[in-house]
Amino acid sequence: MNEHFGNQDDSEDENLFGIKKTTYWEIYGVKRFPYSGKRKFTPLLYPSFHGGMVISNDVFGLTISQFERIYKACLERRKTKEQWILNLRYPDKSSNDYLEYLQNCTDCNIGQLLCYENCPREKCLYEHLVHIVGTEIDIRKRQRLFIIQDRIYNSSCSKIRTRISSGSLAEGLDLPGSDMDIMYVVNNIKITKNVKNIKNPTHSDMFAMEIYFDHPGFAALRKVAAHNEVYLREECGRCPLGTCTGTQFYLPVKPFLDSVKEMFSYIDPCEHGPCISDPNQTIDIANCIRSKHLPHNAIPWAFRHRLQWPTNFVIDMIMQKGCLLVPIGPKTLSDNEFLWRISFSVAEKILVHSFNFTQFLCYGLLKVTLKCIVNTNSDVKELLCSYFLKTALFWVSEELDIDTFQLSKLYYCFSLCLDKLISWVNTCYCPNYFIPEHNMFIGKINQKNKHILLGVLESIKFGGIDGLVTSLFPSDNSRLASKNSEFPSIMLDFLFYRKPIKYHYPNWKSRMECTKYFLKSESSSFLIDVCTHHYAEISQYVAQLLPSPNAKGNTYTIRKCYHRHLQNGTKTDAVSGWLLYASFYYVIGEFNVSLKLTDYVLSRCSPDMMQEGDDECEVHRNCYIQNIHSTMNLIDRMKMATMAYVKYRWKSSLIPEELQLEVETRDLFLPPVVMSHCLNVLCYHHLGDIYNRQKSLRDLYLTVSHSIIPQTVISASKTVLGVCYEISGDKELAYQCYEEALQCGRDIFSSAVKRKSKLESN
Repeated sequence: MNEHFGNQDDSEDENLFGIKKTTYWEIYGVKRFPYSGKRKFTPLLYPSFHGGMVISNDVFGLTISQFERIYKACLERRKTKEQWILNLRYPDKSSNDYLEYLQNCTDCNIGQLLCYENCPREKCLYEHLVHIVGTEIDIRKRQRLFIIQDRIYNSSCSKIRTRISSGSLAEGLDLPGSDMDIMYVVNNIKITKNVKNIKNPTHSDMFAMEIYFDHPGFAALRKVAAHNEVYLREECGRCPLGTCTGTQFYLPVKPFLDSVKEMFSYIDPCEHGPCISDPNQTIDIANCIRSKHLPHNAIPWAFRHRLQWPTNFVIDMIMQKGCLLVPIGPKTLSDNEFLWRISFSVAEKILVHSFNFTQFLCYGLLKVTLKCIVNTNSDVKELLCSYFLKTALFWVSEELDIDTFQLSKLYYCFSLCLDKLISWVNTCYCPNYFIPEHNMFIGKINQKNKHILLGVLESIKFGGIDGLVTSLFPSDNSRLASKNSEFPSIMLDFLFYRKPIKYHYPNWKSRMECTKYFLKSESSSFLIDVCTHHYAEISQYVAQLLPSPNAKGNTYTIRKCYHRHLQNGTKTDAVSGWLLYASFYYVIGEFNVSLKLTDYVLSRCSPDMMQEGDDECEVHRNCYIQNIHSTMNLIDRMKMATMAYVKYRWKSSLIPEELQLEVETRDLFLPPVVMSHCLNVLCYHHLGDIYNRQKSLRDLYLTVSHSIIPQTVISASKTVLGVCYEISGDKELAYQCYEEALQCGRDIFSSAVKRKSKLESN
């Protein structure tokens, strides 16, 4: 009897004989689904040659089309609510996460252009504005640049003072004429909210903030506890609050201004409101005091009704940061020496960093309008300031749905801010964003001068978008476009070169660790190069703290450390790192190697290279553009087209023995060409090559006497020239150099006094 089934020969698996056949539906996990329509044919599935499945019958096609409709509807809803979604996901748009999102976003630029397909005038305004303000990625890179530099600085100086970059540059807006605003928070003075919580003895001077009722944007600081009771024994006298007794003391404003002048005396400071500025007014520096709490009249700001901006995350961050107090009182009050202005600079920077691209472009458009239209009218030039415009944008942003701020509605958002300004000018009342009771128009706009300003603002409004574009961007030559005509990366370079002050490294280990953190965490190649440059600067400094390379003991290990730090130090610019390397070889007696390095440095030095302080010089900017190209990264550009002073730190281990006196009490900064010729003189002197020594000495003399050397380093350069003359045996010329070094204005190098006295005594 044949017990085999009929289909046995057709099967490849004898274990399946007699078992129910497994369908393709079950093999591929296709589930049944409800279908209300009528089916003429049964859906069939066929295996394809590639191992997949082929589906026949339009039932599945109908299902896919239904899915596509739902998917497209979802995309449409997401697009209309895009700003709301981004605002929730990235409340801080200066973060590295948001910058990484922008860099990885492939369709954002396409979407920006598509929204203007039917609006040529709006597109024209957008393109001109982006040409001046920059793309959103440019803006976020600027913001992060200042965040990173502040963090690196504060990582080692926070116990003494905390640096806060503020103003439009730190906010991400780089327009022609923008100065740099730096605030230093004095950390040994504290503001307390509750006097009862003070524990004695205290390590800081403690003050209570008392708001002046008639001027709600100002406060007096009453001393409640002191680290040193002798400190600030100035009676309040005619206290602006009118409530003090003879035993109460209030912190005066003037000592703070004087302390800033003393701290930055090397820039020849002049007073500019609560700040001090350099003679060219390219930087404003202010000392201030931080309160960890908002003043009581600003607390309602956090709880008042608003739509979607700012988010709760941003509000909480501002509440944690508190406010600052800057040393200036109201201009309308004569006795204001004890009144401090309440500053919300940190909060405002956080708010601007939370702007979306449309809000930021609107901010830029307001500032450009002020500069190119309002301030060209001499009758109203001093009435409005950019702070009023920013305040108007804050109020409008709070009152509108965040989805209103879309690129296609840029001019509409601008017009709303303009309407807000017009209404304020009409009533002569500009409410502070945090303290609405504070009228910021007091002392500026009144019933007498408001009419001319109203005429200017209303003419801008009635001119519409065409009139605005014509006034701001004339077809022949834009008044603002020239600055940003280069590709954006070069503009970022120039912004980076605007270093606010000389760097000091009281705690270099913390600074190095902070820099390493940003090197690992940042996603932008530009910002990574910024951190690499800072790391190279720190390496140059650390190399000069090492034991002498000639010290007895583990010489190999010490010199290995030198090589590691000096190699890192060559990434700052074209020459300064190599000059420190040349000094190292001079100190260990390798004079021929040192000469080869100085020859390399001299071959690299060129008058068309950008030097420290040349970032605002149009000639050097153009030379820089010609020397580099857009495909190079920042480090390569700096090594190709910039040269910095060689910086010998106080008691540097790399300074030649003959120049030890120059670093006995201070740092020594020298132009690279001056130091190169100086090292040549010293090397040839030790090698006994008199001819080349005199030739190098002649080159040094011509460099110091006939080259354009900045005023800040001319005294040091003449002192070094005098040292080289003295080594060569020409004491008369050495004495003359020291005497000239002592006649170089405010930047006199102190060692010239000692060397001159020594020659006189001999």
